[in-house]
Amino acid sequence: MQNSWFSLGWRNLWRDVRAGELRLLVLAVALAVAALTSVGFFSDRLQGGLQRDARQLLGGDVVVVSDQPPAAAWQERARADGLQGVLTLSFPTMGRASDAQGGATRLVALKAVEGGYPLRGQMRLTQQPGDFTGTPTRAIPARGQAWVDPALLEALGLRLGDSVLLGDASFRIAALIAQEPDRGAGFMSFAPRVMINAADLPATALVQPASRVTYRLALAGPEGAVQRFTVWADAELKQPGVRGVRLESLANGRPEMQQTLGRAEKFLNLVVLLAALLSAVAVALAARAFAARQLDAAAMLRVLGLPQRTMAGAYALEFLLAGLAASAVGIALGWGLHHVFVGLMAGLLEASLPAPSAWPALAGLGLGLTLLVAFGLPPVLQLAQVPPLRVLRRDVGALKAASLAVLALGTLGFAALLLALSADRTLGLIAVGGFAGAAALFAALAWGAMALLRRSVHEQTAPRWLVLATRQLAARPVYAVVQISSLAVGLLALVLLVLLRTDLVDSWRQATPPDAPNRFVINIMPDQAEAFRHTVQQAGVGKMDWYPMFRGQLVAVNGEVVTPERYADDRARRLVEREFNLSNAAEQPPYNEIVAGRWQPDEADAISVEEGLAQTLGLKLGDSLRFDIGGMEVEARITSLRKVDWASMRVNFFVMFPRAEMPELPITYIAAYRAPETWPPRSSASHDSLALQAAQPPESAALQAVQPRADEPGAAALSPGGTPPTLGRPGDGRAGFDNALVRQFPNITNVDTAQSIAQVQRVLDQVIGAVQFLFGFTLAAGLLVLLAAVGATREERAREFAIMRAVGASGRLLRQLQRAELAGVGLLAGLLASVAAMAVGWALARQVFDFNWAPPPWVVLASALAGALLALAAGWWSLREVLRRPVVQTLRQATD
Repeated sequence: MQNSWFSLGWRNLWRDVRAGELRLLVLAVALAVAALTSVGFFSDRLQGGLQRDARQLLGGDVVVVSDQPPAAAWQERARADGLQGVLTLSFPTMGRASDAQGGATRLVALKAVEGGYPLRGQMRLTQQPGDFTGTPTRAIPARGQAWVDPALLEALGLRLGDSVLLGDASFRIAALIAQEPDRGAGFMSFAPRVMINAADLPATALVQPASRVTYRLALAGPEGAVQRFTVWADAELKQPGVRGVRLESLANGRPEMQQTLGRAEKFLNLVVLLAALLSAVAVALAARAFAARQLDAAAMLRVLGLPQRTMAGAYALEFLLAGLAASAVGIALGWGLHHVFVGLMAGLLEASLPAPSAWPALAGLGLGLTLLVAFGLPPVLQLAQVPPLRVLRRDVGALKAASLAVLALGTLGFAALLLALSADRTLGLIAVGGFAGAAALFAALAWGAMALLRRSVHEQTAPRWLVLATRQLAARPVYAVVQISSLAVGLLALVLLVLLRTDLVDSWRQATPPDAPNRFVINIMPDQAEAFRHTVQQAGVGKMDWYPMFRGQLVAVNGEVVTPERYADDRARRLVEREFNLSNAAEQPPYNEIVAGRWQPDEADAISVEEGLAQTLGLKLGDSLRFDIGGMEVEARITSLRKVDWASMRVNFFVMFPRAEMPELPITYIAAYRAPETWPPRSSASHDSLALQAAQPPESAALQAVQPRADEPGAAALSPGGTPPTLGRPGDGRAGFDNALVRQFPNITNVDTAQSIAQVQRVLDQVIGAVQFLFGFTLAAGLLVLLAAVGATREERAREFAIMRAVGASGRLLRQLQRAELAGVGLLAGLLASVAAMAVGWALARQVFDFNWAPPPWVVLASALAGALLALAAGWWSLREVLRRPVVQTLRQATD
């Protein structure tokens, strides 16, 4: 044997590949790597695109955002550091067409810009509504002109060159906005944009002392200057008395779909983790089966004098090359499949993405090699230690269980890699720790089940096939425990993903049901309340949310004055600097869950706080909070904590008083409802019925909650000024109703959320498509585990069946025996998997995905039956050749 370990390993690899010996192992590694790299490539390109476009999305290198005109010190410091600055003002208001052009109204996002805007990125304008590319420009709107989103033309029935009315001023529509670099992703970004010259803003008379206006001072310059200003600004923000000011970046943005997309990203990471875990099980089983088939060949090589070191090096090289090849296939597959994610997310990714870095490919290669080194090599390296005596005696030289040191080292290394790849520590710990604990539990319960089975099956009364199946399992208890545990782990992943995927998708769908409200109205004055509710009811609106709303600033907790310096968390500092939208209601909001304390209707001096706010500000039950509400201080203690789904299209508040009436406070009302499909109502003789007398308000039981996160900065108190009444006939459908409503109540701000809901639904459809697409990877990995677990004992079964057939056992009896054994093993594995899946799923749902999870009671039965059916199917596929072998061949193999 003069051949080196290198040439021997290469020849062994070529021979085993041609014989199909490594097929299952290579497939398991390739699937795990493909799942990881497909998500990795997509995430890497997305992050690269965000970094590339970060400055363009901000409109500068750093942006100072405030609710008042920025102090002169900020601009002076920026100039001293060598930075250029541009100030913009933005706020929502009502835009309208002239009476001669129909008088239609629409909520718009007004933005006033000055020369030099934007500092980063490009404005692109177009003359065609369908042109989303446009022509770049460095100019701003001329005096008396406005640039608008194309959607506004359709909403108001206008054309280019027509005039749009804003407050007391009229502006000629000179161009359409194709691209606005610093548009942002907040809720009000769904309203059509109207951009005007800052010098024209006073003429509108929209900005009043109490107006809610967002000021953005965008700054740009050399990197060093930006860093110096940022350090100074961070220190300035910590000074006493500095309120309502923050530095804006992509990291602290709060896009509308953050919660949904965050859940989707975590679910995709979970799928990757489970695919890797299942692939590890499949690799371990496939490698052990491969080593078992190579025992006789290894013994012959030892007889011929091949050194153990050479044999170990040859097998290590074979697996290393197989791992590299499988990883390369997985990386190539992941590269191709990540384009599917890009296609599924096409509506969210408006710009081209940059090329990915090499990191996802290196991570995939590391995962593939780790799988083989940690779980594939230990049983294969035992081949170098097979004694030459095995050539004569088949009972010696069998594979041994891997040493605890080798097993622990490989498992810890693999677990560390998975935790690093999970991108979420809680998710990684629950997934990896849960599966490790479940595997140990499965092994212990399987061993106990084997002992119970031996005692419960009596040879005198039980059917013959059942007795033989029990003997088969009892004769090799270690194999039975490994098989049951492996099947249970595979089924655990499948059951867990099926249940979580179903409930996760359902929670997304329930956030925006088909009958979700598509209008919410604010700034309804108390003396308009009854007339407004009657008007909406007469128009055919069956149910409506109705809540009082007033603004207040938190000034003290438990008698101690609250200042931003009290908190280290940036979000907590921002929250105590600004005013909250507060509300009161005797009944608990139907879409808010009480998680601590209790809601007592009309309880005096009590408040209910959203649990997230309580965690951020360090509040607890019994704490006393003092609010400054329009110069009046109101103090109350926390009697309940509520869980609020901020991704829902419903009215939600951070803080609520459980009281029906609070007449001492300056309130307005917020309403949410689904606008009527037709207008005027068929039962009305004229649209003038809007002006009929007020009726009794609808019962409070009919009220529900509707609005995106009203208490988030920049998402509430939508209109800085009122809109004077307009005349003209309302149009057909919802737009006509909106126009008529604004005519009757000119001071209200009517927000059309239909486009928002449609956009949310489109996002959900895209996210769900991506989740379901990657879900197939883990299904495939789970099936691989089933095949590997059943096929691991194929040769042992072949020898046992050969002996049985030699002594006269019929093929029918052997088939019954095989089916009984596989069905029993699958039934037990499915039962164990369902119990573990509900425990791990509950932890993931509560701690990672943040939704309530209550699996149906039939899961245990369905999982057990599914385990039996899958085990039977996998057994038929893996063992079909065993029962088809000729008797002579099976006898020869049994005696070899």
